[in-house]
Amino acid sequence: MRTGNPVLNDKTFENFGVYRRDAVAEQSAPTTMTINGTAQKTLFLLLLAFGSACFTWSKTFSAVEANPGAAMPWALGGLVVGFIAALVICFRHTWAPALAPVYALAEGLFLGGVSASLEVSYPGIVIQAVGGTFGTLLGLLLAYQSGLVRATENFKLGIVAATGGICLVYLISMIGGFFGFPVPFIHEAGPIGIGFSLVVVVIAALNLVLDFDFIEQAADRGAPKYLEWYGAFALMVTLVWLYMEILRLLSKLRSRD
Repeated sequence: MRTGNPVLNDKTFENFGVYRRDAVAEQSAPTTMTINGTAQKTLFLLLLAFGSACFTWSKTFSAVEANPGAAMPWALGGLVVGFIAALVICFRHTWAPALAPVYALAEGLFLGGVSASLEVSYPGIVIQAVGGTFGTLLGLLLAYQSGLVRATENFKLGIVAATGGICLVYLISMIGGFFGFPVPFIHEAGPIGIGFSLVVVVIAALNLVLDFDFIEQAADRGAPKYLEWYGAFALMVTLVWLYMEILRLLSKLRSRD
């Protein structure tokens, strides 16, 4: 199984054997991963992220005049804590039940600060980005469940390759930025920059399809119950990426007005 999500890979579920389920035992105390359980935990993580995002948002708009700088220490702290939590979860899957909520809270702090800062410059941009993110999630989920979109091996391979290419471009741009030579055009509001952001948004969105497929197959194989938290965490990673890319695209478009 392939997925472009860096926290899901071929080795995540490969050692859990063939799916076997005792119907009576499952009714009393489910011990294996289920799609419904993963969905419930994903919703819980989203609520945690929303709550902490409201906190950093309020830091920006608490005064008479908006002050984005007031939320930045919280946002940067959330970014660091979220990154560390994500790394630990990737290497210690069994820690996901404890650390996935930490990741959600931390990313909420970061997203709330960044969102509030952009809202000051471009009023209304956040509700557009939130609507675009969850609209994309719902649309792709319906398309996946209906069979309109299928995660074939060639589809998976293409998305994985495209995701890796985007990560490489961002890495080169970040390293080059430290030395004063970032990748030109992609961060600007010109046609190339907007086109690049459109491509990244599409690839980020299609990663959701791979995540749906991966989690479905893992549930069918009877993966351990704690991996519901890991699957929910993986979906959060993709949704955070998608939201940030939509926010970036909208800011480029709004800056041209």
